[in-house]
Amino acid sequence: MSVLVNAEERRIREGTTLERLLTDLGKAHSGIAVAMDGEVVSRADWPSKELSQGARVEILTAVQGG
Repeated sequence: MSVLVNAEERRIREGTTLERLLTDLGKAHSGIAVAMDGEVVSRADWPSKELSQGARVEILTAVQGG
């Protein structure tokens, strides 16, 4: 099935969780926030939040500035 990750189409297996997606993408699990279909997903929910066909995932990385 396919999902959009930061507006880029990605093919994933059915039953893939948000946590698995982040791991597969090589994203560190600290310093990021994730929204799915316009709703922020709590880090505690990442392991159980399954992605569905056409889901829109936005991964935001904290950037330190000065």
